[in-house]
Amino acid sequence: MFDFRLAIAEMIVNQTELEISEISALIEIPPKEDMGDYAFPCFRLAKEFKKKPALIASEISEKINRTMPEWLEQTKVIGPYLNFYLNRGYYASLVLKTIFSELDDYGKSEIGQQRNVIVEYSSPNIAKPFHVGHAYTTILGQAIGNIYDALGFNTIRMNHLGDYGTQFGKLIIAWRLWGDEAALAKEPIAELTRVYVKFHSVLEDQPELEDQAREAFKRLENKEPAEVELWQKFRDYSLLEFNRLYDRLEINFDNYNGESFYSDLIPEVVEMLETKNLLQESRGAQVVDLEEFNLNPCIILKSDGTTIYASRDIAAILYRDRTYDYYKNIYVVGLPQTNHFQQVFAVLKKAGFAKADQNIHVGFGSVKFKDGDFSTRKGNIILLEDLLDQSVAKTKDIITKNNPDMSKPEIEQTAEAVGLAAVKYTYLKNGREHDIMFDWEEILDFEGDTAPYLMYTYARARSILQKANFNCVEFNNFDFTLLTEDDEFGLIKNMYQYPEVLIQAAEEFEPSIMLRKISQLARNFNRFYHNTPILKTEDINLRQARLALVFAVSVVIKNGLILAGIDPVERM
Repeated sequence: MFDFRLAIAEMIVNQTELEISEISALIEIPPKEDMGDYAFPCFRLAKEFKKKPALIASEISEKINRTMPEWLEQTKVIGPYLNFYLNRGYYASLVLKTIFSELDDYGKSEIGQQRNVIVEYSSPNIAKPFHVGHAYTTILGQAIGNIYDALGFNTIRMNHLGDYGTQFGKLIIAWRLWGDEAALAKEPIAELTRVYVKFHSVLEDQPELEDQAREAFKRLENKEPAEVELWQKFRDYSLLEFNRLYDRLEINFDNYNGESFYSDLIPEVVEMLETKNLLQESRGAQVVDLEEFNLNPCIILKSDGTTIYASRDIAAILYRDRTYDYYKNIYVVGLPQTNHFQQVFAVLKKAGFAKADQNIHVGFGSVKFKDGDFSTRKGNIILLEDLLDQSVAKTKDIITKNNPDMSKPEIEQTAEAVGLAAVKYTYLKNGREHDIMFDWEEILDFEGDTAPYLMYTYARARSILQKANFNCVEFNNFDFTLLTEDDEFGLIKNMYQYPEVLIQAAEEFEPSIMLRKISQLARNFNRFYHNTPILKTEDINLRQARLALVFAVSVVIKNGLILAGIDPVERM
């Protein structure tokens, strides 16, 4: 699409010694609508021109006005700024024709050039309940992967399962002592959790179990068949449970290579670090000193010779580089793990690994609930499935009350879609480093900054189009230049900015940037809907143009929601 910022920069660059990239970076969006659409701060040129910024702005304005391009309505000098007012009809025609041509692809691009981007997310621990904390990485990682896909990167989605470590020695011993095969087949995670909790509850009276667990894990690392068979059983049962949740949430992965997958590669890590004389002994353990990075030493091998998270993560990075030659390797993992990733990346940097800086930790906050706002059947652990079920149930009550004519199957289907969307949006909307506070009244509000509000807005737009029997195929016959009113122009500006915010969301690993634009578009659409006649417009050409605008809004809202992992519904 035509780049207005670049076009403005090209008009200014001829009159200054600055590079066009410098000028483009300086161009701002004015804080008020009556100040135009773009503004250039001329005080940046005062030193070069040896004149007051207002005078510089006036001189540049005069030169531009002599050969005004068709896309520009006028320029104005406002203090030290030169402000640019776009030709609204030209702008509307350009943006809407682009949306009608691209439809579901609007906002997508090929800037990624099919470079490989690995996104590691979800990564739950085998044999443990999938709780609301796991949902943060799962939903955030899926959205980040979707955005990178949309920008033309080859996104490789990895679920780095927590399927290794000393806890499996404990689980193996616990299972042999107290495991129930029938219970495992019926509720695998619940049964594995039961025996694991029991192991810890009896440790005080039976401390010898700790040594037995360490020995069991060592046998697992040595690939002794009995231990491997049990471990595989726990892993398979756990994946069945996890995949049931992933299917419900429409979460997908390209592989499930967990910690165990990389355990055989640890010797390569040790050899690399030994070759570079980076390994030191500390209390029997093998570590890398990171004092130059202001970090504590990174343990590579524990005193008993077993591996640790850091060594397995380093092995994973070496494997991923060799296998995928990645452009970026992104870890969507909670903020409490920041120090861990700093250590891992610092070890790689110290070892001279070429792609050390292409590994990125995308951290996120914690999940909290308003007092008394959540009931759980599992004590203090709030299971994701319980959260989803409650969201769907509460949504169903609202939809049933508001839509007495809706059939029961449609209510069920709509409640599932909106209820899941409400949870996903809550995880994504505020910025990933913020803690989330779940408040049912807030997240299911059909008039707030929520998924139900966005989905209702989309459904409203689709309803208008259905009533009008709108046919988008004939868009070349529409006169988009008629769309010059403030509310219309505001919507078109929102939609023009959508591809830009997708790129920004990818650069900052922050889907909330995209969702804020979609939310703004929805609010502006509802204002347009209340202020402007659409179906009752007497001028047939204006009516068609406004219907086309409604259609374009529905396309952009839908595209944004889908990237967030949300399926919009046609009726609510």
